[in-house]
Amino acid sequence: MKTLIIAEKPDMGRTIAAVMEPRAKNNRTYLEGEKYIVTWAIGHLLGLAEPDAYDAKYKRWNIKDLPIIPEQFKIVPNPKTKDQLKIIGELAKRCNAIVNACDAGREGQYIFALIQQQLKLRQPVKRLWISDLTAESIASGFERLRDASEFEFLTQAARARSEADWLIGMNASRAFTTRHNALLSVGRVQTPVLALIHDREKEIEAFQSQTFYDVWAEFKQDQIKYKGAWQGDRLTKPEEAEAIAAAVRGKTGKITKYDVKQTKEYPFKLYDLTLLQREANAKYGYSAKKTLDVAQALYERHKVISYPRTNSNYVTEQNIDGMHKALRMLGTGPYADLVQQANPNLVHKQNKAVCNPSRVEDHHAILPTLKRPGTLSKEEQNVYDLIIRRFLSHFFPPAEYKMHTVMTQVDKHLFKTSIKELLSLGWKVVLSKADQDKGKKSKAPKKEEEEETDEWTDKKFEIDAGRPVDCTRAEMKEKATQPPKSYTEGTLLKAMESAGKQMENEELREVMKDAGLGTPATRAATIERLKKVGYIEMKGKKILITDKGKMAIDLIRHAGVDLLASPEMTGQWERRLHQISKGEAAQEKFMDNVKKFTLSIIDKVRQQPPAPANAFGEEARGKRLGSKGATRSGGASGSTTTQGAARAPSRRTNNSGEASSLEQVLSSAGGHTAAASDSAGSSSSVSAARASSAEPSGTSPGQRQTLGSCPRSNCGGSIIEGRKGYGCSHYKQGCGFVVWKEYAGKQITETMLKSLLTKGQTQLLSFKRKDGSTVKARIVLNEPGTGQLSVREEN
Repeated sequence: MKTLIIAEKPDMGRTIAAVMEPRAKNNRTYLEGEKYIVTWAIGHLLGLAEPDAYDAKYKRWNIKDLPIIPEQFKIVPNPKTKDQLKIIGELAKRCNAIVNACDAGREGQYIFALIQQQLKLRQPVKRLWISDLTAESIASGFERLRDASEFEFLTQAARARSEADWLIGMNASRAFTTRHNALLSVGRVQTPVLALIHDREKEIEAFQSQTFYDVWAEFKQDQIKYKGAWQGDRLTKPEEAEAIAAAVRGKTGKITKYDVKQTKEYPFKLYDLTLLQREANAKYGYSAKKTLDVAQALYERHKVISYPRTNSNYVTEQNIDGMHKALRMLGTGPYADLVQQANPNLVHKQNKAVCNPSRVEDHHAILPTLKRPGTLSKEEQNVYDLIIRRFLSHFFPPAEYKMHTVMTQVDKHLFKTSIKELLSLGWKVVLSKADQDKGKKSKAPKKEEEEETDEWTDKKFEIDAGRPVDCTRAEMKEKATQPPKSYTEGTLLKAMESAGKQMENEELREVMKDAGLGTPATRAATIERLKKVGYIEMKGKKILITDKGKMAIDLIRHAGVDLLASPEMTGQWERRLHQISKGEAAQEKFMDNVKKFTLSIIDKVRQQPPAPANAFGEEARGKRLGSKGATRSGGASGSTTTQGAARAPSRRTNNSGEASSLEQVLSSAGGHTAAASDSAGSSSSVSAARASSAEPSGTSPGQRQTLGSCPRSNCGGSIIEGRKGYGCSHYKQGCGFVVWKEYAGKQITETMLKSLLTKGQTQLLSFKRKDGSTVKARIVLNEPGTGQLSVREEN
């Protein structure tokens, strides 16, 4: 009998057949030779069943029916590809052995495991585990096929990931959707990623820009000119800065300190998928999904790069020889000039910046294969070029610089100068001309108080510290503190990789890789999922959260299930899945914890007051619960498969168990925000009560911290903080003064509140117009009797 080879996709199957059975007969859905029959899946042929497969009552969404926790998970064929599944089953009956040739990773392992389970395959299984699809790698891989039992733990991790995502996605999405009457997608990975974006936007909105002033002076000694930054406490008054500039302008100064040291800059790490996606986004504006699709095409169709879905930036000792061969292959063609300058001796087994087996798990860093590219699309050429130049950089020495630090004193004022003088370009010759020029002009990201470093790339910096210098020019520069930047797909991927931890230290980021949000293979799909469900939108490269996205995170956090939106904690879950794949943690224990968490989500959502109908913004119109097109909700892992909430109902049951229309449900929903209170015609005193009484139980108004006196005439009450606003302690006596914590896109802090109470206005703030421009304005207390605010622009 023959051996059945099951690849993950048709292209991969045909590539394997060309090596193992070059004379195989092509039967459209499989190829058959003398020893092997090669067929393929088409991605996921099977998936976890929808809830109604367990009980018909789950077709109608009802919070009373939650949680849904199957004793044993059912799998069902994908209707679109069920014929291919049947073909695999028929071919298996003719074979006495099977080779799992799906992608060498967690998802590839899971695809095969589900096929094996559904078809009840009993034949012994071997595993093909290779990192590229060149003929040499395929032939070598079949010479050293591994036993399937070696990958049992990886299969367990894959099942745990899928089933955990189903439990969280199905239950949480149904709970929040039915409770708040809008289609809300909730998931184990996508929700904490959304929380990252939500919190960054909150930081930006709450940011209060401060104006400050720098003083710069230009000094000259013979033919050398250099600039220095004034050293001292931050200047907040322009007249102080101008006085310093005037005091030194045209004067003679002396050099009080001059340090010189040589530094080296080594090549950046080889690419893993996330790093490749980040750089393709920064340079070309490609989305994470676009880069993944292009890299996958370079791997599968063109076979010019190794397996791209890797999380490693290093190679093993076995890869060194292949890297040298790839260098020689690149010696003819567009990279020939660079290859001629390269030094093969720099890439060796002892070079830990390249060869570090302890940092390589399933797959090494992305490398070029020995196959020359044919015709590539523009996008394919761009991504391939990034990979090749990064690869070539490691065959070059480090770039060398001389760092000059000069302290210049004029009168009593001290100026600091930092100059980076280029000695040798080293590996940076591999950068494209545009990137080299960009590197010269751009400044490294820095805090406002840090000095700029001037790069001298085409001349030598020479100065005599013992001789005086002339201050030929001095000027004041107005600056402003800058808010955090909105996420781009590139910077979001970086945050996902470290579970949101802002780690500049690459070594620490490396340690956090096993505790990131999702995996390199799923992060792009998670971002696409957030776009699809209307939680985020793109403005150029910027990722902006929608009203619906903001409300989803607020509802989740107010429900008391913060873990669901916690990037760091969810990152630890991913770490545990990684431990399961290595046999270091138990799948059963992980799933028990997921089930307990699912129960707590349902209990807490049941107690939450429903959101008002207008809480989700314009983009949610037409996507309310039961509306046309609202057929899917929530991919917990960010995938577009059925691992999330299932079909949205067109009707739901009210608390008495009777079916009610969507309109009835929404008209009876109780509001719990300021907007809902006001639109419902409730008195301002009720608003004040809602603002000031939303404290933890057991805390009376008299026990809370007083933030100021109520400005309402003859009131005599005190302003106290509530969950949503600042209200008067005399609200029970009818005082309706309230200032809501969020106004005009700004968070009203205690400092701002006290300024409103005492001065009637806040300090000068920066506001963004709809066209993206910025305007300076103050928030003003218009009505001391009610707390009504307005925004007043200032020129």
